Amino acid sequence: MITRSLFRLMLPTALVLGHIATEAAQAAPQNAQPAPAPKTPDDTPSIRIGTTIFLDYTVQTTPKGIDANGDEFTPNQFNVQRAYLNVTGRLSRLIAFRVTPDIARETGEGSSLSGSYTYRLKYAYAQFNLDQWMPSATYARFGVQPTPWVGFIEDVYRYRFQGPTFEDREGFLSSSDFGASFRYNFGGNYGDVHTGFYNGDNYNRLESNDQKALMIRGTVRPLPNHTYLKGMRVTGFYDHDAYVKSAERRRTVVGVTYEHARVNAGANYLATTDQTRSAAAEVDGNGFSIWATPKIVTGWEGLVRFDSLTPNDDVDGRRRRTILGIAYWFPLQGSVTSALLFDFEDVDNDAFVPSRTDERRFAVHMLVNF
Repeated sequence: MITRSLFRLMLPTALVLGHIATEAAQAAPQNAQPAPAPKTPDDTPSIRIGTTIFLDYTVQTTPKGIDANGDEFTPNQFNVQRAYLNVTGRLSRLIAFRVTPDIARETGEGSSLSGSYTYRLKYAYAQFNLDQWMPSATYARFGVQPTPWVGFIEDVYRYRFQGPTFEDREGFLSSSDFGASFRYNFGGNYGDVHTGFYNGDNYNRLESNDQKALMIRGTVRPLPNHTYLKGMRVTGFYDHDAYVKSAERRRTVVGVTYEHARVNAGANYLATTDQTRSAAAEVDGNGFSIWATPKIVTGWEGLVRFDSLTPNDDVDGRRRRTILGIAYWFPLQGSVTSALLFDFEDVDNDAFVPSRTDERRFAVHMLVNF
């Protein structure tokens, strides 16, 4: 009797509680999760070690070489153009760093190490990440670091292992220099500005005077959300330096680049002014470079590049460089990037005084990077 009476009392109560629970479940989100705890900024120090290697086998058909016996021969050799040991890391979310030794062949005349591979410093800088106060990828750097134009264009071109980009190859700009710089990244992926003061004599030379180079690059992505044109960027670069006081060295570059799943391409115009001494006349020059790397099928790419340089507008000397190649980029394995390039390079030196020999070479280049 007691049990039956208790059951009759609890049954209505259970039905009411069940109804309330059902209504609450229907009102709540189906996949409701507890509110996440606020993330604590990660200040854990870290360090990574990698390498970049440029390898090649090159046959030079023009000009010919003359051996110790006085006989003509076709120069050909296996080379290690570059071997970088990249040490990167961070001390906190605010401070990062990079140290990159560059192992390159010594070619200085009269050097006891001529022909040997020597160790030198390519990059060594501290980077202060300013993301917590400004848009992402905004930073300041101090030390031996990539210069604003060459560092930018090499990332788009991707074939530095074949040879330097136009302005670097012709000796007007360097890929690295000692200095302090600041990069501001616009929100919405609209572009960035990178500016700084540098020694101006490049990473592989001592500062020879008290003059400093002001470099500034501004890049705009006009249509960052367009399906096909979001990869287009327009860039302007200016470098103001001096050989000595009142003897200016100026470089101006205007370029357009395009990045797409099927092709990377670019075109840039260079204007130069050089006055090696204050009493010397200014020498103005100009040139341009046009290149494209169409993706043929998975892994395979073409390389087409044409450079033209007039070092002095007042004389007829002109150099034209044509590079044609086909490359295979091996499938990505984590952070490893590797490629094999078969290429032909033709350099035509026209109307120089004194005359300069034309150049023809065939090569197999390889990139290993991780």
